[in-house]
Amino acid sequence: QGDRRFALIDVETGHVVSAKNPRRWPTMFACQARFVPGDSMGVEITFPDGRIVTESTRDVEAVLSQRLGRKVNLTSVPPAQPVLEQYSPNLDGLSERDSETTVKIPPTTFFDEAPVHLLTTATLQALQARYPDGRFDVRRFRPNVVIDTGGSAPAFLENDWKGRTVAIGAQVRLAVISLCARCVMTTLPQKGLPQDLAILRMAAQYNHGMVGVLATVVTPGAVHAGDVVRVEE
Repeated sequence: QGDRRFALIDVETGHVVSAKNPRRWPTMFACQARFVPGDSMGVEITFPDGRIVTESTRDVEAVLSQRLGRKVNLTSVPPAQPVLEQYSPNLDGLSERDSETTVKIPPTTFFDEAPVHLLTTATLQALQARYPDGRFDVRRFRPNVVIDTGGSAPAFLENDWKGRTVAIGAQVRLAVISLCARCVMTTLPQKGLPQDLAILRMAAQYNHGMVGVLATVVTPGAVHAGDVVRVEE
């Protein structure tokens, strides 16, 4: 609940603000946002110095603009056709290299491509084994659901899920629509994690830059830690 409900819009370009372009937004990951459930369905943003603002804070957009170095608006209403900017580092295996591009995202949403991202522990473990000095913390990849596959599952087993249905618990059913192409965000420093371009390099080298899968919701419901996950045809 609340995922991608709010976003910042760059007033000059009209683009959705995203750490996918750290050249323009280098301090995004220094801030943390938390959805505040309740009647108002608000958002709470914490700055590196501990200051907290919400969508109802006086002059919140001026405060955010000052922190980010560009004028921004905070909104829960997506444009009809949202656009964001993405920087691709110079790495073998990426379709774009050392370039900035604009990307259209699904109309009337703030999702990059799909509302749900699934990732298995087998994939994280496979990448870790190929780069032991790296920190393949799940926070670098920001999945909605992490699936614990135990210790014997094959590497990158999600690659075979496209076009299949993933059932979680007694209610939820998800349709897997694509693999998840990773970007420079996986390499950026954030709380407790260093900057490390080799994180993305490993994904590009060993799985064509894909880590996890994207899905849409077929049957909504509640998901709980410990739910059994089944992959169906």
